[in-house]
Amino acid sequence: MTYPETLNYLYQNLPMFQRVGAVAYKSDLTNTLALCEVLGNPHLKFKSIHVAGTNGKGSSSHMLASILQSAGYKTGLYTSPHLKEFTERIRINGQEVSKEFVIDFVERIKPSIEWIKPSFFEITVAMAFDYFAQQKVDIAVIEVGLGGRLDSTNVITPLVSLITNISWDHADILGDTLQKIAYEKAGIIKTHVPVVISEYQQELSPVFIEQAIKHTCRLIMATNYYTAKRKEPGIFEVSHYPNGYSVKLDLMGIYQEKNLPGVLATVEVLNESGFSISVSQIQDGLGKVTTQTGLKGRWQTIGTSPLVICDTGHNEGGIQEIIRQINELGFNQLHMVLGMVKDKDVSRILSLLPKYAKYYFCQANIPRAMNAEELKLKAELEGLNGIIVKNVNEAIAEAKRNSSTDDFIFVGGSTFVVAEVENL
Repeated sequence: MTYPETLNYLYQNLPMFQRVGAVAYKSDLTNTLALCEVLGNPHLKFKSIHVAGTNGKGSSSHMLASILQSAGYKTGLYTSPHLKEFTERIRINGQEVSKEFVIDFVERIKPSIEWIKPSFFEITVAMAFDYFAQQKVDIAVIEVGLGGRLDSTNVITPLVSLITNISWDHADILGDTLQKIAYEKAGIIKTHVPVVISEYQQELSPVFIEQAIKHTCRLIMATNYYTAKRKEPGIFEVSHYPNGYSVKLDLMGIYQEKNLPGVLATVEVLNESGFSISVSQIQDGLGKVTTQTGLKGRWQTIGTSPLVICDTGHNEGGIQEIIRQINELGFNQLHMVLGMVKDKDVSRILSLLPKYAKYYFCQANIPRAMNAEELKLKAELEGLNGIIVKNVNEAIAEAKRNSSTDDFIFVGGSTFVVAEVENL
């Protein structure tokens, strides 16, 4: 098969959550374990860090990978979903897996795919594990896809687990309370494996404490040891008793304040387990996250005069942080290019958005995308007004046509809207 034929086989024949939603979600690890068995259990052949959470797990995973790269370690990184190209999901030292490997992997295990009938995500997880084992990485950072307890990645036993912010997302699958969602995320906690919690959330800490006790593992509330305060865009002051230091982060989001303590506490656990990562290497890695790992779509500037910024934040917690960031900016008029997915309650998110903005309702080119007309109707119920321009890039162009140089254009609402931005 050619590379396009291989991707078409994966996309068309295997359920893909990003495209079709909950129907693709498998509620056990049987398929992943069966695939790993076929491959000789590659997940047992490399060291790893496991990262779960609602918001921040992607940024935290990329920050950890960049720090490890700056410290000289051959570092695997598995994340999802991809924005532009499938191979973004699997990287070693920032380099994407080759298309040749993807083709070879699928052809090699195609007979097993036919009888196991795994989901798209289960295949990509097994592919990543196989690649990292073959390439003999020193360590791999593995980001959970959805939830934690039943996520395909949860067959690994990492050196340390990291759980970032917990917020409302995928309530139809993970649970209708934050405590239930936290319980699913806490499912990555393993016996005797230290777990770091990035952000202290008082109402949720009992969930993590209970699981840590159950699994006889050390629970580290990162903010008890580290604080990170943003002084100006990209500059954070880190406090860690009895010392402190400055970090120049190439990720501009204020919300990285919440992610940095967890990342730094995780690095400390790695050092305790035999790694050697200095403060200067931490600073170097954090200053090169986007260049060393290829991370995109986190408060990323995609245009100037007027300023145009996109962000993949798409749930209640993520949107709250985006609005916090918008409120810090000075501009004449706010324009919002907005698209969402149809399989979640968007009213909570829409109610948070500024009513003074001009909206351009669009939809990503995937089956899960909410119809732009429907989004406009739901938005109007929350007092948000604008026009429909279905194509993402045409919507951005229309916003630019209606803007002066001192206006601000935000593009987001869905990861898949950001994925379609042409000049990302």
